Amino acid sequence: MVIVRTIEELQEAKKVLLGSIGFVPTMGALHHGHLSLIRQARKENEHLVVSIFVNPTQFLEGEDLDSYPRKDEADIKICELAGVDILFMPTIDQMYERDELCIGAPAIKGYVLEGEKRPGHFDGMLQVVMKLLNLSGASRAYFGKKDAQQLALIMQMVKNYFMDVEIIPCEIVRDDNGLALSSRNIYLDADEKQRALALSRSLKRATKLVMAGELNVEAIKKVMLNVLKDADEVEYVAIVDREFNALKEVEIGNTIILVAAWVGKPRLIDNLWI
Repeated sequence: MVIVRTIEELQEAKKVLLGSIGFVPTMGALHHGHLSLIRQARKENEHLVVSIFVNPTQFLEGEDLDSYPRKDEADIKICELAGVDILFMPTIDQMYERDELCIGAPAIKGYVLEGEKRPGHFDGMLQVVMKLLNLSGASRAYFGKKDAQQLALIMQMVKNYFMDVEIIPCEIVRDDNGLALSSRNIYLDADEKQRALALSRSLKRATKLVMAGELNVEAIKKVMLNVLKDADEVEYVAIVDREFNALKEVEIGNTIILVAAWVGKPRLIDNLWI
């Protein structure tokens, strides 16, 4: 594995990569969710590039940019063992100039749900993902379905800007109790981890309701909110189609049920694709 920290080093290292390149962009503090993306990319491509970069432009004022978990030594070992060919770990100065062109999230899809709660977040996310996709030379790039709205916007960006890369959605990875894996889970103590399971439990209840024939969105949301009482604060429960339009009834094969809630220090998200 080659570790590169500058764009010039990355470009030089890529010269020997002949064939398809799988790319997994991350912010580090790697867990089994990231590892599942890395393994799938390794399996489906001749070469594998992973990036670790805590992107400042997608953090809002007051969010945890400075305290975001950083585990560079452990992350390097994980990537090495997983068969990564190039690990790109740039500095902020490598990725950004002082006065840059900006990419804006779409006016509707980019400012509902996560976009409403974290205005400007998606602008910064799309900006850095476009940079990383261009730098990596990826044939395919791998993103988890847990960040469903992020995934949808990245796919739209690739389509709208005619980018020559295939975006591969990957399934959510959970711990043995059902909690969706996240780097921010490190903030949870034992009691909070138990209470955080309310998110996945609410989605399981929604699944059972749909399987029993209940398709009414308001009825499903009411049950979910009751399950979510263990959370400190529920920001939203939403049931939308794949384009993030609100639904009155669940459409099998075209629905995402999403939840965002605070438990202790971290803000957690989870979702279910139906």
